[in-house]
Amino acid sequence: MTDRPRIICLMTASVDGGLHPSRYTDSPDGTAKAWTRAYESLHERLDADGWIVGRVTMAEMAKGEPRASTTADAPARPSLFQARHAASFAITLDRAGKIRFAGPDIGGDPVVVLLGRGVSDAHLAELAANGVSYLVSDSDEIDLAGALTTLRRELGIETLLLEGGAGINGSFLAAGLVDELNLVIAPALDGGTNAERIVAAGDGLKGKVTLSLLGCEHLAAGAVNLRYRVAAVG
Repeated sequence: MTDRPRIICLMTASVDGGLHPSRYTDSPDGTAKAWTRAYESLHERLDADGWIVGRVTMAEMAKGEPRASTTADAPARPSLFQARHAASFAITLDRAGKIRFAGPDIGGDPVVVLLGRGVSDAHLAELAANGVSYLVSDSDEIDLAGALTTLRRELGIETLLLEGGAGINGSFLAAGLVDELNLVIAPALDGGTNAERIVAAGDGLKGKVTLSLLGCEHLAAGAVNLRYRVAAVG
């Protein structure tokens, strides 16, 4: 048993592990849009309490502009939870406080930002003014395990979908915080020597995790769903 949420890393990949469908080869079995729909259907079927992505991925969705706080009060530290009851939460890592949000949610899911200790009061005040919840780590780097424990305790998150990019996936796997790897494999290749893969973890993950097959399902448009149990080594 653990006091953190169960983490399922859910990703779409080409056969050679490419992360970005815009780079995939064509297939007579289906299209990138069809593979994305298969992924989205699986996301809904898993019915998790939230999803978590890295800073770059979230910045593409947040689409906000800098907004000054209208209060002179010091913002709350280490946390401010402005929405505690939701069917799903949108969570991101933003160590230095760079993401600007247009509002308190992404697609109706209240946002929670995980930040490093060095984030400025001005940025916290901006998040608060936009209705965004946040949690500041007690170290310059984000304490992933500690943050997950807090999210479970404060927001009741029992299952969380880890949905990339490659860096955040690698960080969670290296830290032994992933319980399941759930992949939608498209019948396509990337093949580029500079292709970003679904996992990037510095010097690699050899000796850090093991995978064991849980199941395989044939999806639409030639895609397959592979599920693996992930266990930390040691």
